[in-house]
Amino acid sequence: MTSTAPEAPEGPHPMAPTVAEPSSWAHRLRRFGYRPPTTGPLALGLRERLVPPYTRPSPRLWETIGVSPAGAERIVRLSAWGGPLLVALVAGVLRFWNLGKPHAVIFDETYYAKDSWALINQGYEGAWPKDIDKTILTDPGSVLVPTDPGYVVHPPVGKWVIGLGEKLFGFEPFGWRFMVALLGTLSVLMLCRIGRRLFRSTFLGCLAGLLLAVDGLHFVMSRTALLDLVLMFFVLAAFGALVIDRDRARARLAGALPAGEDGRPRPDDTVARTLNLGWRPWRLAAGVLLGLAAGTKWNGLYVMVAFGLMTVVWDVGARRTAGAVRPYATVARRDLVPAFVSVVPVAIATYVASWTGWLATDNGYFRHWAKQQDLTTGGGGTWGRLPEWLRSLWHYETEVYAFHVGLHEPHTYQSNPWSWIVLGRPVSYFYESPAPGVNGCPADAGEKCAQEVLALGTPLLWWAACFAILYVLWRWVFRRDWRAGAIACGIAAGWLPWFLYQERTIFLFYAVLFVPFLCLAVAMMIGAIVGPPGSSERRRTFGVVGAGVLVLLIVWNFIYFWPLYTGTPIPLDAWRHRMWLDTWV
Repeated sequence: MTSTAPEAPEGPHPMAPTVAEPSSWAHRLRRFGYRPPTTGPLALGLRERLVPPYTRPSPRLWETIGVSPAGAERIVRLSAWGGPLLVALVAGVLRFWNLGKPHAVIFDETYYAKDSWALINQGYEGAWPKDIDKTILTDPGSVLVPTDPGYVVHPPVGKWVIGLGEKLFGFEPFGWRFMVALLGTLSVLMLCRIGRRLFRSTFLGCLAGLLLAVDGLHFVMSRTALLDLVLMFFVLAAFGALVIDRDRARARLAGALPAGEDGRPRPDDTVARTLNLGWRPWRLAAGVLLGLAAGTKWNGLYVMVAFGLMTVVWDVGARRTAGAVRPYATVARRDLVPAFVSVVPVAIATYVASWTGWLATDNGYFRHWAKQQDLTTGGGGTWGRLPEWLRSLWHYETEVYAFHVGLHEPHTYQSNPWSWIVLGRPVSYFYESPAPGVNGCPADAGEKCAQEVLALGTPLLWWAACFAILYVLWRWVFRRDWRAGAIACGIAAGWLPWFLYQERTIFLFYAVLFVPFLCLAVAMMIGAIVGPPGSSERRRTFGVVGAGVLVLLIVWNFIYFWPLYTGTPIPLDAWRHRMWLDTWV
């Protein structure tokens, strides 16, 4: 079993054979685990610090199980994709199993399923009758798309995605949930590969993906036609694109550095200061993906800012490690503008393009607002010189913003973001109480059953994540581990902005945006439990047993709550036993 081999921190490089003694501040931090730059991972070669190699199982493992070196090499090579694909297959089977059940319009599907159907058929959302849901479920073929425009408060990308599934499989529960389930499955595959690249370990990458596959919140959101899972998919994909971009930029730096007498690259200020890192398509891809995220829900904008700053900080670390004496000035001069152009304008252009359906029609809500204003006021003025469509779109956006910041209507399942990480108040999407022998309720139940779809994260995974967050913060601050910083950035970008709107009506299921990063944090913590390379056999044995027990408990916990994730009828006593906290009822 492999573990997280610490990568070199992106701190000052050893430009000289001797380095000044650590400051008194550094001495004080040693009690918390701080390591000065002259020790630990910096013993690695410069190339390995810029582009760390992937960890490999110990040769003793292959000897023990009787695999030849050639066979071991083949297994390692195939596992890079075979492991993630296997984990994704398991996740897909779980998510697509009985996807059309319950045969109902659950929770906010009443908005997004219908808006998506209108969008995919006529390019803009319609004003649906309030009592149309039952007709959709019983006879969807008889339902006509309303031509009157509907006022919607979220951008169109997520609804285009949901509508594609409806176009393929019809205007019914399986159809409007299909694409969300597909993206949920693909996000597990992506996380396996992202975790593998992040930790340089196929095992830890697949472990992170497995944890995501058995997280209850991600599972429920993957089987429900809401926008937040789609948003999470684009954010995770953008993060993966930036990690790939980081690796490629650092590999280019490593390849350009001069070699010393031993043939190994040496730090060089001139190369690190002047090298053009060239065409960076993966950062452009991240800009497009972040634009799609913002085009799904607006909180994707916070992620764009956080990830944009993160990729610039990564460039600073790369230039510094390569030998730049003044890395911040170098990045400001050579990398800052290209980074900004690759992310922000590209994301904005993608966002505007996502409104093509609204722009190409005449009936969209507020579509001709600017024209009507010109007729009323006589036009003119500075803003009157802008295209009508742009002014109309801007007005629509301002109206939607006012709606979001002013949304204070109490809701039974609303929660404060402080409580999310401990699963303080999950959201019930669907609940019925079938009688014994009806709709799957066991005939010998003795009383009515409970049939619920509860948006609840797997409790043991989330409670372990509370400790994992503290671990990655400690590792980022005191060990200067960029991987921990990247994971913390993903969690913060998805979680902290909601603290600005604590008076607003918000829900736990918004947290699905940062669930993949929680899984990365837990995987990193488990790697530390297993033990670093070079640990004694006794240390590794205890570490593997402890880590294995934790993972098995998380998987068991997901299985235990399976009925609440899938709407499976269970006796009321069995349902009560799963209400571990009073606030879950």
